[in-house]
Order: sequence, then C-alpha cells, then structure tokens
Amino acid sequence: MACLSAENPPKNLNTNGRWSAEKAHAWYDSQPWLIGCNFIPSTAVNQLEMWQEETFDPETIDRELGWASDIGFNIARVYLHDMLWQQDCYGFMNRIDRFLAIAEKHNIKVIFVLLDSCWNPHPKLGKQPEPKQHVHNSGWVQSPHINQLKDTAAHNKLKGYVKGIVGRFRNDDRVIVWDVYNEPGNRNGVSYGTHELPNKDELALKLLKRAFEWIREVNPDQPVTSGVWTSEWQKDGKITPLNRFMLSNSDVITFHSYSSPDHIQKLVSVLKEYSRPIICTEYMSRGTNCTFQNILPIFKQHGIGAINWGLVAGKTQTQYPWASWTKQYTSEPELWFHDIFRRDGTPFDKKEVKFIKEISKANNNL
Repeated sequence: MACLSAENPPKNLNTNGRWSAEKAHAWYDSQPWLIGCNFIPSTAVNQLEMWQEETFDPETIDRELGWASDIGFNIARVYLHDMLWQQDCYGFMNRIDRFLAIAEKHNIKVIFVLLDSCWNPHPKLGKQPEPKQHVHNSGWVQSPHINQLKDTAAHNKLKGYVKGIVGRFRNDDRVIVWDVYNEPGNRNGVSYGTHELPNKDELALKLLKRAFEWIREVNPDQPVTSGVWTSEWQKDGKITPLNRFMLSNSDVITFHSYSSPDHIQKLVSVLKEYSRPIICTEYMSRGTNCTFQNILPIFKQHGIGAINWGLVAGKTQTQYPWASWTKQYTSEPELWFHDIFRRDGTPFDKKEVKFIKEISKANNNL
C-alpha cells in the first residue's frame, strides 16, 4: 500500500460536489439514530499521543469502546492530525485501520476530524507533555501548527494529508462522516489564546475552502461536513462568512452547543431551515445544565444525531471545567463537566448511564 498524496490521488474518481438534500436525507434515513461520544483513550493527552506508534494503545481503545457500546453508543467522533501523516503516513493509516477494526467489533461507526483550531497552537511530534494538574484539556493540540495556518502559501502542503486519508478510506463503511475542520477560527480565549492572530477566522476559512475542494476531488462515499459553533446561523439573517460557507457546503449540518435546553431548542429551529440532516457533534456540560437527561430527549424528538464530549476521564481531564484555566483546582470537581466513566469503568452517575441506555436502546430497537 502506498501513501496516497496530491501527486498520487485515487484513480477514476468523479467530482460531484456537494450532495443534494435528497441524497443527504436518503443517507441519513438509512442510519439508526446516531448517538455517541467524542473519543480519545484515557491514556492519551492529545491526538498525537493517541496515534503515534510508541503510545498507540489498542488495548485501552478496545476496553473503552466496549463501555461505549454497552450503553448503546453507535458512533464515535475521533480527531486525527496532519503531523502524523508527515511523520509516518504508512504507519498512521495502518493504525487508523486497526482502530476502525476495534470500533467495528463494538458496532461503532467513526466520524474522523481532519483539522482542528482548538487549544495548543504549537504541536510537536514525539513524547507529549504530561497534563497540567487539574486543568481541562491542557495538552490538546491544533492542526495545523499556527505558523502553517498563518502562511497561506503553506496551506497547500496539507493537500497530501487530506486527500491521502480521505482517499484511503473513501469507501470504507466503518467511516460514517468526514468532519473537515473542528471549530475553525477558535481563538481559545484564556487557555492558548492566539491574540497575535486577529484574522484567524479569515485564515481558517481559506484553509477550510481548500480542504473541501481536496475532499470533493476524492469524492468519498461518506458525507462531508464542518460544524458551526459560534455566532449567528440564520439562513437569511446576519451570518459570518465562515458560518455561511460551512452551512452552504456541508452535506449534513453539524453544530456544537453546550447551552441550556431552551437555547438548544432555538438552535435546532434555526438549523432546520437548511432542510438537511442535523448532527450535534459536541454537547454535554453538566455545569451549564446541558445534561444527557435534558438534551437527548430534544435530539430524539427532532431526529438529530447526538455526540457528547468525552467518555472516560483520563489524561485530557475534561471532567474539569473550562474555568480550570483561570481558577485553581486542587481536586476533582464534585460535579464533572464532561465524561461518563472513570478509568476503571465505573460511571460518574449511575442514573445518567441508566438513562443513556434506555434512550439509546429505544431508538436503535435493541
């Protein structure tokens, strides 16, 4: 198997562009109700530690995806990273294949995220730093490196990675969706705030447009998306160029919200104007009243896919709130922010897990 690249693309492909709404709905109607989590094994602090050969941990992945399957989850959203392609494209794709085999064993489909605008803007290959004690997601890294994002001429160097990964798995039914760019333009506020980059939105949009073009050239069997996460989303209202592009080019609409039930109801009403299937690819933060019990019934009622943040509280430490970047914690919070299980498989909240099992089984006819 050779590494696919911009110079060695898949052959005999037909570039069809964005799916029609009819095709998107037909695809979505053929799926069970999609319910799952954003997944990283508890032994990894970030995407690089998850996937690099020295720290790839199939045993933990198998165990923890088993817990996800046991509560009725059938989808996992998983982040990749462009530096892993540069480091060892052959090994990287082999490890992705191994991961997909484990997910399939547990009847879990995978949505891969190719690029990411969140957290540390200066990723480095090799041994990853230990997590900062009691801090939410202290080791997560952006893709690409902020210096590459700044240099628009360097964006094209990502073409081989994007086309190579999508080309390799373009007709693999274990992959259910391609998520092109996570929260493009996110400036990370008080954590790794990129205040030296006031035009991050514009740069991210330029890269996002190129990435969509590269993926359309590969023409995967799976739908392609990038999720809105901030600002206004009204179809005919005031909307940012970045949001307009994502909503106008995604085959299925995806979004993030950690808001209250009332606000999420309003967001759902707005997104339904686009007349396409909808998947929420990030939600659930107990501290903002965005709980499984409050939000999953809304998504069930409207037929919206539901992918919460977090499964096992591990090295990402996302049981701590975002505020842990500015407020000092000396022990685990009494109310977890994200995540469902401890490392030994015991749930944070048994009633919560019971609820997830009941609502997921009812919708998947298990």
